[in-house]
Amino acid sequence: MTDTTHGIRIRPGSLADAPAILDMLDSAVAWMNERGNTEQWGTTPYSQKPGGVARVERYTTENAPYIAELDGAPVGALVLGSGPDPKVPIASVGEPERYVRLLVSDRRHAGLGIGAALLAHAAEETRRAGVELLRVDCWAGGGGELVAFYERNGFTPTDRFLSGSWPGQVLARRVG
Repeated sequence: MTDTTHGIRIRPGSLADAPAILDMLDSAVAWMNERGNTEQWGTTPYSQKPGGVARVERYTTENAPYIAELDGAPVGALVLGSGPDPKVPIASVGEPERYVRLLVSDRRHAGLGIGAALLAHAAEETRRAGVELLRVDCWAGGGGELVAFYERNGFTPTDRFLSGSWPGQVLARRVG
């Protein structure tokens, strides 16, 4: 358990956390749509997308999930993998890495640093594993706010990619 600012605690996640993660993803889609962003994650709630539930269940069983809690309730989730999703056109690197496969926070608790706390935890877990490279990819559309968020959290943009018409940005952070 990691204690962070604002009383946020981070713990390992499990399959039992899949419903809470899906709720956060669904509310994130609604939050983005309310602000006119329909391109990043579309307009269909994540839990209703084909394969959405199965993907979150795989994240919690085949990768390393972490849950941020506030007063015992889940308010954020991070999933670490050993590399990018193989279905996404991202080049592999010639060294061990940890890869942020999912980062989501409950928008009702925006501004508390939940995402930053989870990314700091990802860096610590990467370091603890003896790995020096932590990477993430994100939507590069809109005004670039998401890329800027990762830059504020110690990441440097590397490669851009397209997944269909979806513009993506890979970012890297050295933690060794």
